[in-house]
Amino acid sequence: MPVRRARPARPLGPCAGVLHGCADRNPIDSPQLKKHPGFVSRSDCVATDFHIKKKEYRMGIFNDKRKARRRALSRLAAGVVAVFGSTVAGVSNAQARAPLRIGFQKAASTLSLLKAHGALEKRLQPYGVEVKWTEFAAGPQLLEGLNVGAIDFGYVGEAPPVFAQAAGANFVYTAYEVATPEAEGILVQKNSPIKSVAELKGKKVAFNKGSDVHWLVVSVLKKAGLHYRDIEPIFLAPADARAAFERGAVDAWAIWDPFNAATQKQIGARQLASGSGAVSHHQFFLSARPYAEKNQDILHIVLEELSREGQWIIANRREAAAQLAPIQGLQPDVIEASLKHYAHIYKPISDTILDEQQKIAEAFFELKLIPKKINVKDAVLLRKS
Repeated sequence: MPVRRARPARPLGPCAGVLHGCADRNPIDSPQLKKHPGFVSRSDCVATDFHIKKKEYRMGIFNDKRKARRRALSRLAAGVVAVFGSTVAGVSNAQARAPLRIGFQKAASTLSLLKAHGALEKRLQPYGVEVKWTEFAAGPQLLEGLNVGAIDFGYVGEAPPVFAQAAGANFVYTAYEVATPEAEGILVQKNSPIKSVAELKGKKVAFNKGSDVHWLVVSVLKKAGLHYRDIEPIFLAPADARAAFERGAVDAWAIWDPFNAATQKQIGARQLASGSGAVSHHQFFLSARPYAEKNQDILHIVLEELSREGQWIIANRREAAAQLAPIQGLQPDVIEASLKHYAHIYKPISDTILDEQQKIAEAFFELKLIPKKINVKDAVLLRKS
């Protein structure tokens, strides 16, 4: 093993020991010691101690100042971190907010244009809310998506919420569109012998089960002196119903715009009756209750943007129709005609509107179209007094 060398002794200070020490600290004061090269006299030692203490004093002041400066910098840094940390926390909280999942139908022109224009995404960006869109064929399918938690917000007719609430769906009414009874109707072929609603007795009538036209059929038949059981309901989604109607597999078809206007324009179908005098045909914006309870601020913004979009449609129907044509797959003139049948005016839910919905629910229960009685007002958030 290699031999480790001993570390040389550190040189001592002038007052550190006997041979290198101060005479004051050494009781031996002999001439021989005084001749030693490491000897320091008493006077020299006193001077040396004075300078050392003076230097230590100055260093103490310097150290105190340096410590004070460090403490000040630490406090400043802590303040900066606190402010920056709160800002980051705010951004993180915004980024952590749940996305808004909207269910829509192509026929829902206001929502379709809101999606196409991207205005809602821009408005919600500062809140850290991402908008996701899911398309549905009709209201009942959309509400099923709401019920299973696939979406948070959607737009449907007056009947789907009644069926959904009776099935236990956990949603709330958020807003409604003012009455638009001309936006739906019952069609027959242009050469059909059927001239009145009363002549539908015993006939096959196609419509989407649980949709707003379900209520239209019930109401129009009642107005004509018929009962719901007097017809043969054929439950078909819009695309399938159109095909069956064109083939002559059904005698009549209850449908909403723009499909109503398109069928009249494209194949010359004849409208037997509209909703006027039979139904209000309100459209509703519904929200999943858990989402609505936590995100009232976001829903308020959504309704503001929908109202702006609706006002733009009213003022620019032709341009709106041109933009909707590739979305809905219809001719602009057909869409423009259907846009005139909708109000595009949206309002908060009121007791009067809920009372109308209650009447629909009671009629459906009497017809055994829903399995139980419901209180429509259970599907609203508790209002703060």
